[in-house]
Amino acid sequence: MSEKEIYVFSDRQVKPTEDLIFSIIGDKKILWEKIMNYLSDNYKDASGTWNYYNDGKQWLFKMVRKKKTIFWLAVMKDTFRVTFYFGDKAEPVIVASALHKSVKDNFLTGKHYGKIRAISTKMTGLSDAETVIKLIDIKAGLK
Repeated sequence: MSEKEIYVFSDRQVKPTEDLIFSIIGDKKILWEKIMNYLSDNYKDASGTWNYYNDGKQWLFKMVRKKKTIFWLAVMKDTFRVTFYFGDKAEPVIVASALHKSVKDNFLTGKHYGKIRAISTKMTGLSDAETVIKLIDIKAGLK
């Protein structure tokens, strides 16, 4: 995230719809569908909602399962970003996982927000969707 990313859903009056999202993310629609289909196939109790947040002046998609947040999603021009927050107790699970070394390293060296750290993935290709799917499974497996 070297340059400032511009999130496109900043108008409180325009709630994101699937058609609008797909018109903005273009060919990344296939990555969106892969992630959402994985969730609906494997975590039937997961559900997502769009909410407008005044602090960031933008709409964010929040995916939850049994009241536990799995991830946050924001839409940008031509793509989208998925962000997970993990507590320190997740560190050994993440380190032992099949995640790419760069994802693990970013987590280990990432900024702490109290006792949590973020793993954020900008969707550019299929490997990014696979990373998100691995992170969904890790998050779902934590107590």
